[in-house]
Amino acid sequence: MEIQFHFNLSGQYTFHPSIYIPLRPWFTGVQKKDNAWDSLVFHIGLIELISYWKAACSPRLIIQPAGLTNEQIQWWKKLYFNGLGEFFYVNGLATTEKDFMQMECEAGAPYFSPEALPATENQYLVPIGGGKDSAVTLELLKNEGSRTVPLILNPRKATLDTLRVGGFDEEGSVIIQRAIDPVLLELNEKGFLNGHTPFSAMLAFYTLLSARLTGINNIALSNESSANESTVSGSHVNHQYSKSYAFEKDFRQYVSTYIGEGYRYFSFLRPLHEVQIAKIFSKLTDYHPIFRSCNAGSKTDSWCGACAKCLFAWIILEPFTGKPILKDIFGKDLMEDPSLLPYLEELSGQKPTKPFECVGTVSEVNASLKAILKRRNRPYPVLLDHASKIMDAENEALESLLHDFNHEHFLNDKETVILKKALNK
Repeated sequence: MEIQFHFNLSGQYTFHPSIYIPLRPWFTGVQKKDNAWDSLVFHIGLIELISYWKAACSPRLIIQPAGLTNEQIQWWKKLYFNGLGEFFYVNGLATTEKDFMQMECEAGAPYFSPEALPATENQYLVPIGGGKDSAVTLELLKNEGSRTVPLILNPRKATLDTLRVGGFDEEGSVIIQRAIDPVLLELNEKGFLNGHTPFSAMLAFYTLLSARLTGINNIALSNESSANESTVSGSHVNHQYSKSYAFEKDFRQYVSTYIGEGYRYFSFLRPLHEVQIAKIFSKLTDYHPIFRSCNAGSKTDSWCGACAKCLFAWIILEPFTGKPILKDIFGKDLMEDPSLLPYLEELSGQKPTKPFECVGTVSEVNASLKAILKRRNRPYPVLLDHASKIMDAENEALESLLHDFNHEHFLNDKETVILKKALNK
């Protein structure tokens, strides 16, 4: 299946991003062009558009293929505004949700009617990112006897290795190849605006298309409660907005109202903190050599060992794995690297802004550091020595966080039992 989108910037630049999905013999969804498919592709186009709109932040955004109600327009403006919160902040663009742009549809454009997707029992689509979180979701659902079908957007070695270790292959998975129009990259080089976009929101719409293709309506994401915390203290700016509970709730409501009932999009790990996921993952030793969460090293399938994401992963894992295992993974003891001190200060709340990465909360970073300090012997390496001076009695204990279970989630009773069982092992 090939899909191409058409975007136009003031008649001066045109963009034609595309996607390709290899069709599998086991896909059960009806694969003919009809209202349901057109609606899904249209909505994917609306979220793909965000990458191209932000290049110039056009004050008017005109949608031609279909109509949107005023409520839908307000929903999309909220997603664009919050999903681009980091982009606006980093680029110094002061604006409001009401005023940052005007979205309108061409007069007479047809409206899509919602079309339900039949429910399937005990079957899950599981998006795979190559890190620890999706590996945990995949293993827990698979090991409880559920049929799990991995979904990968733009495969790389870490995601394909996750398939292999989990006992899956590409033929038994949904693979989506997404291509950015090179014209956008050329404009970025010329000085047009660039920055973070809500990738997980885009993935969310692609999972709906995948659900229609496979006939599997349960879509199990791996976003945790830690994603709810803002990146810039005291503001709405959240690098992980589209991984947050707020977005998940809004998305589910939008889908059921405007796309169709039956799609069950939810995050299986939503009740947990990052440290709780790290505890579960520490026991999935087959994944330790192959998981990757470092953005800087994603193209080379490596941990760079020099970024906030690497440091965060080390901090939350060491209380459960110990130092030797992590040295094998990262190639060195990150706690001995003084160049990482600025990231430690951001992660631990010493600075008002956390790193613009998918990292956990300040409280769980400090709780993990506290636990590491208890395990390590003096003299401490440079990062831990610094941490020992900023820790105080008010910092929450790791054991307390490990017993939390956030009740803002959309798991059913069976899924809740599976997650609590894994947590209490």
